[in-house]
Amino acid sequence: MLQLQVVREEKDNIIAALKKRNIDAAPLLDKVLQLDEKRRTTQTLLDNTLAESNKLSKEIGILFKSGKAQEANILKEKTGSLKEDSKRLAEELDNVAQELQALLYQIPNVPHALVPAGNTEEDNEEVFREGTIPTLDPSALPHWELAKKYDIIDFELGVKITGAGFPVYKGKGARLQRALIAYFLDKNTAAGYTEIQVPHLVNEASGYGTGQLPDKEGQMYHVGADDLYLIPTAEVPVTNIFRDVILNESDFPIRYTGYTPCFRREAGSYGAHVRGLNRLHQFDKVEIVRVEHPANSYDALDGMVAHVKTILRELQLPYRILRLCGGDLGFTSALTYDFEVFSTAQDRWLEISSISNFEAFQANRLKLRYRDENGKTQLAHTLNGSSLALPRVLAGILENCQTPKGIKIPDVLVPYCGFSTID
Repeated sequence: MLQLQVVREEKDNIIAALKKRNIDAAPLLDKVLQLDEKRRTTQTLLDNTLAESNKLSKEIGILFKSGKAQEANILKEKTGSLKEDSKRLAEELDNVAQELQALLYQIPNVPHALVPAGNTEEDNEEVFREGTIPTLDPSALPHWELAKKYDIIDFELGVKITGAGFPVYKGKGARLQRALIAYFLDKNTAAGYTEIQVPHLVNEASGYGTGQLPDKEGQMYHVGADDLYLIPTAEVPVTNIFRDVILNESDFPIRYTGYTPCFRREAGSYGAHVRGLNRLHQFDKVEIVRVEHPANSYDALDGMVAHVKTILRELQLPYRILRLCGGDLGFTSALTYDFEVFSTAQDRWLEISSISNFEAFQANRLKLRYRDENGKTQLAHTLNGSSLALPRVLAGILENCQTPKGIKIPDVLVPYCGFSTID
């Protein structure tokens, strides 16, 4: 959520920057500033009314003590009117504040200067590419056929138990999943991230805190009886650890990593590009989350990108990094880098990680602050990234590492899963 003070001071800059998202924010920002002015005017009237009421109450006490009951009763009638006015003003202030908050929730984060203009993923900017795309045997198969051939993932059984998008991993498929999770967590903790286990359901306040609500409400599974949401990513519970927290500068940097299953309705997702592991309703992911001093957050973002690079190098998967354009940028992000691994059998790139700096956008919602060297509270910066999302990494391994004799497991994973080949 944008800060009101920033909207007041930098309205024109915000409007210009949000054009990268293909948004004309001028009408919305004008409405925000009008409501803000009304809120401040109403607050002043309320403060003055309460001050006048308190002043008269003291005078009434003095008059009664002085035996001037008639004059005191005249003032009491006036205080009664002031109390009615203050009640009305307080209700009006609350309504204006709620309307203002609702409007601010509709405004996405301001893109960083590095974000390229563009409308769709076709306009994203490739900034890095590494790894050799393998030449496969003509008989090479996509991962959903490999999963059936080697009996390691059962998509039909998942449909029977739950529905489409809920696969069942079996035998070496399940062991490879577990190996990837352990490997990712070990890499992250070795890089200085503290491992944490968090709930897989969150309350509404947590959804609003990280920006999933109200923007992505239709994509989240809602447990109506308890008014809880299944998490779409570990980012939500991990970042909400710091909701309503005031840190010290000495607490930075804060680095957490956690494994969770993730649940996404993915409403409206159909077609060949969502087949198999490409798009699921339930999937596993290891996340990295950072809370940083604003002066250091972009160095932290670069560090997170470099960290994920080391993982993909060890997995020996061909990958590229994209800087997302304004039209493809997430609602809460100021700057996002997507990692994509090349699927040779599908002849397409598959997104396997997004690493984002939210600057103070989430922190403003969370009321996540720190005390600066002068003791004044300031908003912190938050960042998060996939390190990594498992389904498409697994798809990349199955497809790119297949041979006529079986699927060769990347060397770095062999100690974790206990086998070197799926055959």
